[in-house]
Amino acid sequence: MAGERGGGSAGLPGQARISLGAALRTGSDRTVVALYAITFLLVGFGLIMVLSSSSITSYVADEGFFGGFWKQATFALIGIPLMLIAAALPLAFWKRWAWWFLGLGIVLQLLVFTPLGIDVYGNRNWIQIGGFSAQPSEALKLALVVWIGTVLLRKEPLLGRMRHEMIPVILPGALIALGVVLLGRDLGTVLVMAAMVIGAMYFGGISWKTLGVIALGGMLAVVFFVLTSENRLNRLLGHASGNEDYSGLGWQPLHGLWALAGGGLFGVGLGGSKAKWSWLPAADNDYIFAIVGEELGLIGALLVIAMFVVLTVVMLRVITRARDRFGKAVVGGVLVWIVGQAFINIGVVIGVFPVLGVPLPLISAGGTALVACLTALGVVISIARDGAQYQHELAEAGGRTSTP
Repeated sequence: MAGERGGGSAGLPGQARISLGAALRTGSDRTVVALYAITFLLVGFGLIMVLSSSSITSYVADEGFFGGFWKQATFALIGIPLMLIAAALPLAFWKRWAWWFLGLGIVLQLLVFTPLGIDVYGNRNWIQIGGFSAQPSEALKLALVVWIGTVLLRKEPLLGRMRHEMIPVILPGALIALGVVLLGRDLGTVLVMAAMVIGAMYFGGISWKTLGVIALGGMLAVVFFVLTSENRLNRLLGHASGNEDYSGLGWQPLHGLWALAGGGLFGVGLGGSKAKWSWLPAADNDYIFAIVGEELGLIGALLVIAMFVVLTVVMLRVITRARDRFGKAVVGGVLVWIVGQAFINIGVVIGVFPVLGVPLPLISAGGTALVACLTALGVVISIARDGAQYQHELAEAGGRTSTP
């Protein structure tokens, strides 16, 4: 099969070291180079903004001005090697272990309902062991998208019939994965995961009829879960009324908009934010884009948007060059996950959407999210490298065919 031919084998330890070296040597493929460049640029920019936006809250929490920054930098030092390892692994590795990864991701997510689980802003989506906390749903995102790609590749001859396109990707796979996250009341993360699933299936070549049924079912589910939750309904109604409840649910979105407006065109300067002085909740996380706008102005905010647009263009190129349905589905899912979540986060800050509680990928503070995103981009780089090899093989085959 083409997918297995492109993925290679797991190989011996020596072969793994050679593959890792090949991953570090990006070569002349511009797509791989661009992926590395934009990823490191976003992470570097994020570290700078976390340092600025978290300095006051870290100091108040007796962690010093650099407390939040050192935490984020530590996770970046964990995530970058994992990204390089993921980029070096053959695609066959992900295909072979996809089912196990999904099972592990679901088990980890279920830990939030044990004594290890903790509530954060009303959502039970975190576990804590000693002084270490983590968000299992971030790992579940990566496991789910790799599993979807694997299933679509293996069922390729049967695709085109709704029953085979829905089972087992939607029924029961995605429903179980999204359901265990929704049990923790984290609707924002569920929305991102649902969009990721649809993105993976769209780029994986699923029929429009099936996609339409899935999208309609998803929208009805969202309406149901909003109407049956007083907190979610109040957030939606508050957003529709312009967040007039200044001292209540409107506090965060209004202060976010004021921070953006205070930045003007060029901003008040890096480190000069007033909103981060305990006026804006989650200034280093969900609302870090507001601090970007305040300190770096409209220019800085547009720069962030431009970086995600560039990432989108590069990942779309990876999809067009991918060897098989697995690569297209996985990269498409990761694209919707990271870039889609970025624009949801930005939309919340500028007032387009109600508060959903999702961070800005690669930029917001949050160690688990950063590590998961970097590992996912490592898988994308692995697919990009395989795609470059595939294009080279096609060119050579074409050259041989045209030779008299």
